[in-house]
Amino acid sequence: MSTTPDLVNFERVAIRYGRGPEVLTDATLDLPQGSFTFLTGPSGAGKSTLLKLCYLSLIPSRGHIRMFGRDSALLTNPERQAIKRRIGVILQDFHLIEHLSVYENVALPLRVSGQSRSSYNADVVELLQWVGLGHRMDALPPTLSGGEKQRCAIARAVISKPDLLIADEPTGNVDPIIGKRLLRLFAEMNRMGATVLIATHDMHLINELDARVLRIENGRVLKGKPE
Repeated sequence: MSTTPDLVNFERVAIRYGRGPEVLTDATLDLPQGSFTFLTGPSGAGKSTLLKLCYLSLIPSRGHIRMFGRDSALLTNPERQAIKRRIGVILQDFHLIEHLSVYENVALPLRVSGQSRSSYNADVVELLQWVGLGHRMDALPPTLSGGEKQRCAIARAVISKPDLLIADEPTGNVDPIIGKRLLRLFAEMNRMGATVLIATHDMHLINELDARVLRIENGRVLKGKPE
């Protein structure tokens, strides 16, 4: 039996929006500390909803979620915010700040934590070069392509070396070569100790790594690739 603690644990979790049907039904899963997991399923299956539950953006209709060993329903607001600061999130709509440059967007998590520019400048520049944005550091988000915005959002999510990295279709707007490079970045984050959860419908991406795969079918979380 593994003794690796779970960073995230769902026990019979369900959620619905308003009076509609349940999007997730009796979802049970665990993300062991240091694990790398792909989450797949058809469009509309509930992948994004499950991710939102994982980064505490949604509250389940029923069931229990434990985050970092704590029952999410019992967290005070300061405790909830402290946990959120340990999570890096990459969303499909990027959430870049349009009046800040690419460099400033990526450096923002470090700046708001009180770090000086001299302490993080080299890391930010190196990361931007790695994701192919070294020549766009001074550009503003409205001037970026969709793929460039995606890479900027990814760099911002990983720059603070989060304990838990959650990504929703992180390679959906980039070409296959850049997609493989970004996957190597996620794998390196995992090698350094981060727990990684990536939602994707791209089976080519999933086949690139020997990682655990979960899938959502009919509102339930199942193990393994779709048949």
